[in-house]
Amino acid sequence: MITRFHMIRHGPTHAKCMVGWSDVPADLSDTEALRRLSDGLPSEALVISSDLDRAVATADAIQGKRHRLPHAPDLREMHFGDWELRRWKDIDAESPDHIRAFWEQPGDIAPPNGESWNALMRRVSLQFDTLAEDHRGQDIIVVGHFGQILCQVQRASRLTATEAFAQKIDNLSLSQIYHSAEGWRAGTINQIL
Repeated sequence: MITRFHMIRHGPTHAKCMVGWSDVPADLSDTEALRRLSDGLPSEALVISSDLDRAVATADAIQGKRHRLPHAPDLREMHFGDWELRRWKDIDAESPDHIRAFWEQPGDIAPPNGESWNALMRRVSLQFDTLAEDHRGQDIIVVGHFGQILCQVQRASRLTATEAFAQKIDNLSLSQIYHSAEGWRAGTINQIL
């Protein structure tokens, strides 16, 4: 029995800084893109999102008549801690070795008072494992964030973190992964409908 996950990245925020757990709104003015996305997803799928406004609003916009599951805080973006809402160049000016290691050697390196890539992977993977168990054999639309999607692409594609970081995940894109008794596998990644 295969459980199909349809991961959607929230609408653009137009923020030019590191946005993790901050509630910034999504620009959902491209109603045609939202309509195509909604129409291209399975009509009987369940819908779940992170509890951050940009994901919730995007899920609302594509939900249609699909059943909605409660928002899941464990589907949030990476927690950037003291780097939250700051520009890369400003952090680089203060702590160049730390921020470069964070991006170039993703793993256990975390922003001050924030979350590492491996911690994000554990948190999000546990939520996906629970969804796969609780809704076995169903289609599940998961509206979330760049890091949340990317870490599941990494797991399903069996990539290293560095290889995963080379993947592109656009706003309002669709990436699919599947779970069965054989484990996780990747489908289409970063498709624009």
